[in-house]
Amino acid sequence: MSGLSVQDLIAALPMAVLAVDEEARVTAANAAAGTLLGDQLTNRPFVTVLRHPVIVQAVDSVLHPDPASVPLHDPTPGRVQFGGYRNRATLSARGRDFMAEVTVSALPEGRGALIVIEDSSGVEQAEQLRRDFVANVSHELRTPLTAMMGFIETLRGPARDDAAARDKFLSIMETEAGRMNRLVLDLLSLSRVESEERRRPAESLDLAVIVRSVAATLAPQSQSKGVRIEVANADSPVIAAGDPDQLTQVFHNLVENAVKYGGSGGVVTLRLGQIDHEPTLRGPANFVSVEDRGEGIDEMHLPRLTERFYRIDKHRSRQQGGTGLGLAIVKHIVSRHRGKLRIESERGRGSTFTVILPAVAARG
Repeated sequence: MSGLSVQDLIAALPMAVLAVDEEARVTAANAAAGTLLGDQLTNRPFVTVLRHPVIVQAVDSVLHPDPASVPLHDPTPGRVQFGGYRNRATLSARGRDFMAEVTVSALPEGRGALIVIEDSSGVEQAEQLRRDFVANVSHELRTPLTAMMGFIETLRGPARDDAAARDKFLSIMETEAGRMNRLVLDLLSLSRVESEERRRPAESLDLAVIVRSVAATLAPQSQSKGVRIEVANADSPVIAAGDPDQLTQVFHNLVENAVKYGGSGGVVTLRLGQIDHEPTLRGPANFVSVEDRGEGIDEMHLPRLTERFYRIDKHRSRQQGGTGLGLAIVKHIVSRHRGKLRIESERGRGSTFTVILPAVAARG
């Protein structure tokens, strides 16, 4: 160990680390630092590598300590932390801004200092997603709750003895309560799927049976909307490994969406098939596609369709009873099954949602 240089030691660290000498010139940098800050970091003044006044001041304080100086933003001498509750800063490097936590500490015997930079932008992004999710859930629940509270107040007051108004308001309240119930059920379903996502299901099942069952279950609903559900290539067993309840939920959601939003074409087709070699799964696969002949989806919306609460037409979605979570649930279930969800659509030509799952040989 005594023969190892500073460069040898920091090269093994996963976070970005720089070493500077007594004159604040960079003497060593690991690969992570190069990825984060750019190439050719050594033999340069530190101030030209990372132009942030507080960090530069922290480095200078460590290299030239002043016992009478006031600690910088942290009671621990020589340590400046960004990304915490009180000290946040945006650093700039390689043409991007990012949140970071920076630690500056002295090397032994006054030989310089180490600067450790941990990119915390991923944590910030996750926190922003959490805040957005809470805000969306609150909004989705507040809207029907506000309506119901208003109707209750009206029924207790002006409409107390108005039978026609009472029936009308109770019907609306029932619809809003159903909407909240669907949202809560979808939130519970999403939470359950996410908690199981790392545990791959191993049960052997027949996709053809599931597809025929979903088509039969949704036939009355589709017929009431003037839509016919067709099933193709589901006469022979199509074996896959999976959770039958979750895959039923996947195809139920996709067919129900096709009927709601693509039903103007009059037909929704459930189609099964095999793929000899699916590159993304590195082997043979089975697929189930749900095709409609409706108005289609603008290309700009396709990448975001599986985001939670993302809706192309919020008003229409709410009218149809959608919660904005159906495709997010589909995505997570397919991911748990180590499969792929492929979405293809073109305005005026309908949409096709294809679930691709690894194939399993039939057991004789």
